[in-house]
Amino acid sequence: MGNKRKLVLFIASTLDGYIATKDESLEWLFTVEGEGDNGFSEFYDTVDTVLMGKRTYDWIMKQEVKEFPYKNKECYVFTRSMTDDTEDVKFVNGDISNFVNQLKNRDGKNIWIVGGGELLQPFLQENLVDELIITLAPTILGNGIPLFKEGDYQANLFLKKMRNFNQFVELHYEVKK
Repeated sequence: MGNKRKLVLFIASTLDGYIATKDESLEWLFTVEGEGDNGFSEFYDTVDTVLMGKRTYDWIMKQEVKEFPYKNKECYVFTRSMTDDTEDVKFVNGDISNFVNQLKNRDGKNIWIVGGGELLQPFLQENLVDELIITLAPTILGNGIPLFKEGDYQANLFLKKMRNFNQFVELHYEVKK
C-alpha cells in the first residue's frame, strides 16, 4: 500500500470567515476577480472521494445543475436521518471517525471535505483533518455561515504554501498532529 490518503478541506471564505450569507448565497464569491478557476481543477485531480454534509448536498441539489457535479468521484453525504443511496451518493449516519479512518486506509487519492461549519467541526474535534486549503476573498460579509463553528476543538497548523489568483489568496495548511 502507498501513502495514507489525506482528508483535505478545500474551500473559499470571506476575509471575516464566512462561506455563505445567512440565506446560503455565494454571490459574493462571483464578484471577486479571480484567475482561471482559482486552482480548483488542479486540486480536483488530487481527490477521488468527496465528503459533504446533508445541508451542502441539499443546497447543491437545489441549484440548476444538469448533472451531479461530483459524478466521477466516490461521494458520501453525512446525515442524521436514514436516506436511501442514489446513483451518485451514499448516505452515511454512523461513527465519523471510524468511517473516515477506513477511507484513509484504502488505496486511492485524497479525500475532499466539501462545505464547512457543521461537517467540519466534528472532523476537527476528532483530529481527522490533514490539510486545509482556504482561498480568501477580499470580501467582508459581517455575518453569514461561518467556516469554523464555535466549539471545543483546536488545531495547530503549518503553512505549506501560499499563492494568489488575482484578488484571491490561497492558504495551504498542514495540520500538525
